[in-house]
Amino acid sequence: MIRVLIVDDSLFIRTILRDMLKGSPDIEIVGTAVNGIDALAKISELKPDVITLDIEMPRMGGLEVLEALQGESVKPKVIVLSTLTSRQADMTHRALRLGADDFMLKPRDVPKVRGIERELIQKIKNLVSLPTIIKTRETRQKSADAAVLIGSSAGGPPMLDTLLSALPPDLPAAVVVTQHMPEGFTASLAERLNRVSPLPVKETTNGDTLETGTVLVSKAGYHTVISGIYAAGGRNHGRVIHSTAPPLHAVRPAVDKTFTSAANVFGPRTVSVILSGMGNDGGEGTLAVKTAGGTTMVCAEEDCLVYGMARSALTRNSVDKVVPLEGLAREIVRAVNRLEVNHG
Repeated sequence: MIRVLIVDDSLFIRTILRDMLKGSPDIEIVGTAVNGIDALAKISELKPDVITLDIEMPRMGGLEVLEALQGESVKPKVIVLSTLTSRQADMTHRALRLGADDFMLKPRDVPKVRGIERELIQKIKNLVSLPTIIKTRETRQKSADAAVLIGSSAGGPPMLDTLLSALPPDLPAAVVVTQHMPEGFTASLAERLNRVSPLPVKETTNGDTLETGTVLVSKAGYHTVISGIYAAGGRNHGRVIHSTAPPLHAVRPAVDKTFTSAANVFGPRTVSVILSGMGNDGGEGTLAVKTAGGTTMVCAEEDCLVYGMARSALTRNSVDKVVPLEGLAREIVRAVNRLEVNHG
């Protein structure tokens, strides 16, 4: 059993979270706390494995709780719950720097709050099952000859934990993750993923080169467009261009923009994967990868919170494989290794 303490000054949120989590047979709610002072006392008394932590609370907020826990040798894993504001985005990033292990965005209305149940449960399970990887050194990477493209939206972040943590550190390709997320929060997502992935992970900056064995997370507020760089031997490499073109499918970054532009650069040396997500984003991009001779996959429906994005690709007959989440990393490695043999 995973022992969970809920920390939030809102009775409504405490009640909702309790109702969500008590339905999981693997989770036990050991208590609730109404502010940071209450939380520290109950952490000491109840010894929870995981706490969900609100950032802004009266008397003592979440950041002060994290500061107080820094000196403790034994402390719970922490999921910070954040509202969708730029101020909270900055505070969430600071919370991760202070030792929070993960974060989750609070939806604005009741139906959507109820909809995060599966994602929250999976995040809690990931915290106690996935190791934190300490990267002792950074090695200079070379420009990538192949690209692995991952697209996701609602329900995607905990799936990214599982997928990226299973990729090998010597993957001979660059990885680009495009996750629908509000502006300001993709830096925190990249920092979180960097802790569980053997590959270094960072948020994109304009002009980044796609390098082997690295992961780039598309910066929210911009489309991540992959531009070609001609290299010796006639093989293209890729560079990130941040585009402020209008949103596509009402989102920016859009998966279709990244998939389509990368397929134009890498052609048959492109591997695309769609995880959980609502809407149609990713369908046209998957078709572009398939048309360019690349390899296309989507995650199996039973592992996804929402199956709109994957279904959009499937309805275009552009998907090579439908793969369970636990098998995606293995299939990506196989696909990239085939590229090394066939196009090396």
